[in-house]
Amino acid sequence: MPQTSTQPTFLPLTTSAAQSAAHSHNEPTVRAAAEEVWRSATEADAAAADCWTALLANCDSPGRRLLPGKLRALTEATASYAGGSWWHAEGSHLRRRLAEAEHELVEAVRDGDGEDFAEAFVGYDQAMATTVVAVQSRLGSPA
Repeated sequence: MPQTSTQPTFLPLTTSAAQSAAHSHNEPTVRAAAEEVWRSATEADAAAADCWTALLANCDSPGRRLLPGKLRALTEATASYAGGSWWHAEGSHLRRRLAEAEHELVEAVRDGDGEDFAEAFVGYDQAMATTVVAVQSRLGSPA
């Protein structure tokens, strides 16, 4: 889906996968968990745009400090959507991949390195979207 705003987007794969998951589940509890992933992804994406602006301006703005918490909230929402038993067993390889990508991203923010930030976000977005799609497939919704 093409972006119509001028705001940069850092989680296009994740927000798309989360939106699809939120709209595809019929069971209310699962749908609510998928909607929380989508909401958290949208908030993390907005925080990433603020952080990106701060990195470009070489300043220590609230956007830089808020992003790690928004990423943790997105991971927690995804873990809840996935379910604890899957998250710590079958999905553990995705959980580890996501944790590594999140760590690289937080390090890039801490270092103030815009190039590393952009590269790390690509990896994080891919890891998160892959996880959301895997959970969606596991729960029997079309990917």
